[in-house]
Amino acid sequence: MKSLTCIKPGEFAYDFVNMPSKELGKTILKVERIGICGTDLHAYEGTQPYFNYPRILGHELALSIVDTDAVGFSEGELVTIIPYFHCGVCVACKMDKPNCCVDMSVFGVHRDGGMREYIQVPNDALIHGNGLTLEELALVEPLAIGAHAVRRANILPNEFVLVIGAGPIGLGVVEFASIAGAKTMVMETNEFRLNFSMENSNAMAFVNPLLVNPIDKLMEITKGEMPTVVFDATGNLGAINQGFRYISHGGRYVLVGLQKEALTLSHPEFHKREATLMSSRNATTSDFEQVIKVIQQGNMHPTKFITHHLPFDKLASEFADLLDPSSQVIKAMVSF
Repeated sequence: MKSLTCIKPGEFAYDFVNMPSKELGKTILKVERIGICGTDLHAYEGTQPYFNYPRILGHELALSIVDTDAVGFSEGELVTIIPYFHCGVCVACKMDKPNCCVDMSVFGVHRDGGMREYIQVPNDALIHGNGLTLEELALVEPLAIGAHAVRRANILPNEFVLVIGAGPIGLGVVEFASIAGAKTMVMETNEFRLNFSMENSNAMAFVNPLLVNPIDKLMEITKGEMPTVVFDATGNLGAINQGFRYISHGGRYVLVGLQKEALTLSHPEFHKREATLMSSRNATTSDFEQVIKVIQQGNMHPTKFITHHLPFDKLASEFADLLDPSSQVIKAMVSF
């Protein structure tokens, strides 16, 4: 079967490798669609934490079952997977938080992922497609990241919520914050992404901090209140550090994006707010199931986030273009 490996930053190579051999308790799957996410882009750039080369990328997947002994699943069924493999015995797993397992192994990051024709995964990674299309299934994982972050924040109806970053993860956070009843605002410096979010999200207001004083603008929108919940979905150090300024007294700051460097904040400013800082990592089975249910019910139409379609055979030659801001990519989808 054909596979695509990121040999080192900036370099892909196709190869032909053996098909997986069926193992007890595991399922062989045909890869149908691959969503390209920030992790893949950062790995190609060489800026992704927790990463080693060479690596087969890809963890946003829509798949069809080829061979399985999983109870309740059948050959030919369309599914997605939870791409975070956990140990089941560490302190996080015992607390029912396998998404932040001490020995976490993420498909396409810590172990070879889905940029190949067939894969094999443990049966407990399977998630029923429940009638979703292939494109919708490939978007479940990034949307589950947003759903998990919103659940972490415990948003109450009519809270003012600020989402910094209008990429795919940020747009997912906006969707689920709005479903939770929040008055959601988007902050983004990329004019294309800001305009895209205006046209394709449920946010009530939009802020470009390069064009306006962001604190003045937020205060204007909220009529004198700062957001009680702030999400960073940029993974940009400068944006994360600036985000501390936007939290209300008693508010929560949720870091969804990830970067390598140390954070910088004014302890007195943070302390006097009695603010809560939390990270949000990956997602759980319940988050995946919530996303699928919301899409099934017609309360979200995630395929509107897909701006680019690529065939697998051209992915190596066209991947670098996805990093060019002029390409105006929100979500790229790869098909076989």
